[in-house]
Amino acid sequence: MSYVNEVIDRVIRENPNEPEFHQAVKEVLHSLEPVVAQHEAQFRRDALLERLVNPERQLKFRVPWIDDNGQVHVNTGYRVQFNSAIGPYKGGLRLHPSVNLGIIKFLGFEQIFKNSLTGLPIGGGKGGSDFDPKGKSDREIMAFCQSFMTELFRHIGADTDVPAGDIGTGAREIGFMFGQYKRLRNQFEGVLTGKGLHFGGSLARTEATGYGLLYILDEALKCRGLSLNGKTIAVSGAGNVAIYAIEKAHQLGAKVVTCSDSTGWIYDENGIDVALLKEIKEVRRARLTAYAEARPSAVYHEGRGVWSTKCDIALPCATQNELHLADAELLVKNGVIAVAEGANMPSTEDATNYLLAQQILFLPAKAANAGGVATSALEMSQNSERLHWTFEKVDKKLQEIMVNLYHNIDDAAKKYGFEGNYVVGANIAGFEKVAQAMNAQGIV
Repeated sequence: MSYVNEVIDRVIRENPNEPEFHQAVKEVLHSLEPVVAQHEAQFRRDALLERLVNPERQLKFRVPWIDDNGQVHVNTGYRVQFNSAIGPYKGGLRLHPSVNLGIIKFLGFEQIFKNSLTGLPIGGGKGGSDFDPKGKSDREIMAFCQSFMTELFRHIGADTDVPAGDIGTGAREIGFMFGQYKRLRNQFEGVLTGKGLHFGGSLARTEATGYGLLYILDEALKCRGLSLNGKTIAVSGAGNVAIYAIEKAHQLGAKVVTCSDSTGWIYDENGIDVALLKEIKEVRRARLTAYAEARPSAVYHEGRGVWSTKCDIALPCATQNELHLADAELLVKNGVIAVAEGANMPSTEDATNYLLAQQILFLPAKAANAGGVATSALEMSQNSERLHWTFEKVDKKLQEIMVNLYHNIDDAAKKYGFEGNYVVGANIAGFEKVAQAMNAQGIV
């Protein structure tokens, strides 16, 4: 049995009931086989892959809080500090009922390579809780966030671990957590990113993941003699990533005709009205049915169905494993030329393999959605310098990072004989930097 397969078998055996983590490890390690084959004796001797797939530290803790009726609730909090070889742990805090240790480990493992690809000095980590902020009052969310941070604060810091937002964790939640951290530590530091602009946040951070997705897609298309101008795009999701991916796509001349939330999806033949979508999702926090009620050209559909829409480009921006093999087949049948992942691992393994086999331009999440964490790292830089950069400066740096990232994964894919396969290219390019740092620092 090969070294790679030995490690995969061990991960599955030692981490039962964590299918998302298994999926992430298999995808990464199988794509690293050309690199491992060249260094197998050394990697095996140093247990490099075993160290890579085992978190440096994983934390699990209870989070008690009191609701508006005086009832006590207890949620579970997590922080997985996966790899700090190239910098302090960096990764978001996800608040969603689906959160469990396996999902946090999958996200943290992916974060190692994503962060490496940005070219910035940040390691990989992830955290969160099974708390659901939907339907909660501001006071209830504050109570949860303060309780969550009362445990987490002792494990994080500006030079140790710098969490950020994720699904369910926006500026409101980050603000409550930062306030509690500052209160407990009696210290104002850049320990969280995604903060409000008036207390250390960065301009363009809100837009960064969605904008970055379009910047890398635009560069990939340009290198093929193509353009976003005039293209029809299907987007899933209606959160932060989806909204700003839609906004930037429109700025670059494309037309986005779909978006979705947890109950259904919208088809708008005239193109999604971004201002209306922001009003409904960011201000009113309402369902997409409200969009259809306010927009005569829009049709609302219950359940899944975004990928049944005829489009040139698909941007899955909702959640993990949302684009299945049947969806990929339908997209190809309808003439899709590119799929770029805005969410974390939104395509199932068989869907990804099918799209690659059909030679569809496929930009995987760890490369395509790296704009968010890249701009978080830029926020860390501003905090360290006690400076506040303009929107234009941050946006320009973001675009440069995403363009360079595309060429790095393209070069890595070509170097190992996988031209056009950016899953392999992203994993190899991210891994090589981390592996060099791990080797230089000894067996730790």
